[in-house]
Amino acid sequence: MALRESPPFRADHVGSLLRPAHLLAAREQHATGEIGPGELRDIEDAAIRDVVRMQRDVGLRSATDGEFRRTSWHMDFIYRLGGVHPTDEKIQVHFRNAEGELDFESAALAIDEPVRLTETIFGDDFSFLAAEVGDDVTAKLTIPSPSMVHYRGGRAAIDPAVYPDEDQFWSDLSAAYADQVHRVAALGCRYLQLDDTSLAYLNDPEQRRLLTARGDDAEHQHLRYIRQINEAIANRPAGLNVTTHMCRGNFRSSWAAEGGYDFVAEALFSELAVDGFFLEYDDDRSGSFAPLRFVPPGKMVVLGLVTTKRGTLESKDTLKRRIDEAARYVPLDQLCLSPQCGFSSTVEGNVLSYDEEVAKLTLIVETANEVWG
Repeated sequence: MALRESPPFRADHVGSLLRPAHLLAAREQHATGEIGPGELRDIEDAAIRDVVRMQRDVGLRSATDGEFRRTSWHMDFIYRLGGVHPTDEKIQVHFRNAEGELDFESAALAIDEPVRLTETIFGDDFSFLAAEVGDDVTAKLTIPSPSMVHYRGGRAAIDPAVYPDEDQFWSDLSAAYADQVHRVAALGCRYLQLDDTSLAYLNDPEQRRLLTARGDDAEHQHLRYIRQINEAIANRPAGLNVTTHMCRGNFRSSWAAEGGYDFVAEALFSELAVDGFFLEYDDDRSGSFAPLRFVPPGKMVVLGLVTTKRGTLESKDTLKRRIDEAARYVPLDQLCLSPQCGFSSTVEGNVLSYDEEVAKLTLIVETANEVWG
């Protein structure tokens, strides 16, 4: 069974990578005014060159910039959409991990003008990455999915004077994303990933309860999200492969939601018009592989069997056994292997070392070669 020539690849990864200490220090110096934006960008450039080299050296066929220029995987993008602004209010997200609990606080958002694209978001960042990867590796761009703009605040975050009709908000949002998709494709992007926690969170009854309490239709929210993502990518240029990654939260080795994919699976797998699904499957909180029975022919499933939450290395035998289990529901030729999430969804990163990160990526490449190569 041959390795794939187009994304997603048999051995792949989600996107974010651990920031090196000198990069974190430079970001702090920039925040305090000790260095300017040009010097910070030079330091980021050098760090990205190093991390692209690492991805190539371990044998990956796609490479990201590790999201090294971002503070978080999603808000750095969302706040650059026209019509979306941070507010003085704070959103509390409750996370859990093996040792206990912790809370993450970030600014809320307000949609107080018509949503539109005013720039090619991350355009310069992607162009730099594409120039660094060369011809033997595919540059991968990760951005939050359209549903993340809504999930953070729901209807309450949308100014009714701007959008008395929520359908118009969704139409504008999908149009802005469609514009972004075409712009990055024009820059040479052939691998775009839409990162999405909402479609995974909605499997958790507690998350649905919270959404219902704020006035959203939690039982049908995923259907709206699927429809709007499809509108955003409906007319994507030929040759652009689009995947989505569904995450239950990833902050300092902690998570926010639990539960298998059962609640959204039938609609998600049969209706979402992406080329592949990156799915978390690193522990029991992700549920069984049974929902994969809804994956239609031609769609790829990237099994996130290798955890980024801790440094302990999985065994190849365990990974192969899990791949065999998944192949009971979707053909082996439609499967790939990756970590379950990014290594550093926020600037703080997960609780493991750089060497442990490299070891996990190497393990994924070696295992994929033995299974599919």
